[in-house]
Amino acid sequence: MNTPIRRSLIAAALLASAVLTPLVATSKSITLPPDGVQLKPSSLPGYALAQANCVACHSAEYMLYQPPTAPRPYWDAMVKRMKAVFKAPLIDADMPAIVEYLAKTYGNEQP
Repeated sequence: MNTPIRRSLIAAALLASAVLTPLVATSKSITLPPDGVQLKPSSLPGYALAQANCVACHSAEYMLYQPPTAPRPYWDAMVKRMKAVFKAPLIDADMPAIVEYLAKTYGNEQP
């Protein structure tokens, strides 16, 4: 076999071996700071749904950054955005209850 071809075949075999050999995974851990803000408790069904769905991805502090004068359509758009854009695993049937909780607890429907 010709030496340049042989070298190319060896180089290709080594490269394929390096690419196909799984990397040794090392585990790392991090400690996140505790959330300083919790969702405002409520007897509304959306409260439990927000605890199960919303704060699984972001802090409850996010709700405090929203305008307290935000009307229900604002909260509806936000919940739909979380599902459509950020792929929040929300069940469509649960979304109105979450919107109601957010509008009445953080929006312009607050008592």
